[in-house]
Amino acid sequence: MLSSAQLIEFANNNGIPLWALNASIALVMAIVVFAICGLGVIVFVYMERKVSADFQLRWGPMHVGWHGTLQLIADALKLFSKEDVFPRNADPWVFRLAPIFMFLPAFISLMVMPIGPGIVIQDLNVGLLYILAITSISVAGIVMAGFGSYNKFAVIGSLRSAAQMVSYEVPRALSIIGVVMIAGSGKLSSIVGAQHIWYAILQPIGFVVFFVSSLAETNRAPFDLPETEAELVNGYYNEYSGMRFMFFLFAEYIALMSASALTVVLFLGGWHGPGPEFLGPIWFLVKLFAVIYVIMWIRWTLPRFRIDQVMDLGWKVLLPLALLNIFITGIIMLVI
Repeated sequence: MLSSAQLIEFANNNGIPLWALNASIALVMAIVVFAICGLGVIVFVYMERKVSADFQLRWGPMHVGWHGTLQLIADALKLFSKEDVFPRNADPWVFRLAPIFMFLPAFISLMVMPIGPGIVIQDLNVGLLYILAITSISVAGIVMAGFGSYNKFAVIGSLRSAAQMVSYEVPRALSIIGVVMIAGSGKLSSIVGAQHIWYAILQPIGFVVFFVSSLAETNRAPFDLPETEAELVNGYYNEYSGMRFMFFLFAEYIALMSASALTVVLFLGGWHGPGPEFLGPIWFLVKLFAVIYVIMWIRWTLPRFRIDQVMDLGWKVLLPLALLNIFITGIIMLVI
């Protein structure tokens, strides 16, 4: 990326207003990231269907395209053609804005994710704090979807999600303090650069707490209480149809990609791997897909928790473990 001085020099030399240049660059970067997100969702949905089929001893999608590779495109066309049903008593603005509030936090968090040496859109000094802050906004989208739908099942699902996400944000944030203490920085590229040994090895407690909390934050099974089919029909997006429903699923997989990428950056060495430095993005993708595969493995293996078990795990188990990890890290750093 060009530095601020280089951008100013380029704008002055070519008679371009600096604000217009910055806006153009931001727009191009946003389009590129959105395209990557779209491609990633296609791959991840196909991957999840095949992984679930493997665990359940069935074929999965097979007929649309080679081995069902075009099935998601067929599903997208079907959702495009579905009627956009709007509940009679729903709040028009809240109901329509909820999918956007679900998508934007995960999408924006990818802007500061380094995937290789110097390959990052905006390498913030407070990148870690930025991601933790921006991803917490997604709970607003879920609450808006529930209350805006004017449906009791959707409201219960949104309230469950609010309680769950607020509860797990605390141990998730505390679990990475040990990483910041060792790396001495909240800058994501600096954290990756300091990982001569994976922090998953140096911080096993923090890694487990962060990983489990990320599952709960992204509402992945066994923490998918907000959309429990058995008692809540479909939870907070029960009243959504067509493209609005598709946008919720799109946001869910973008959040999965963002959480997995952050796990790779903080605990699995980021782009570091055997071979020359230019292979960094490839190693990053290999680790990213490995983490996502494990998350899918967990989804199709473990049964769903009860809401009381979910809350007890967050406050009574993960929170004390996160505090214990900070204490042990501080003692070890003091002694060494």
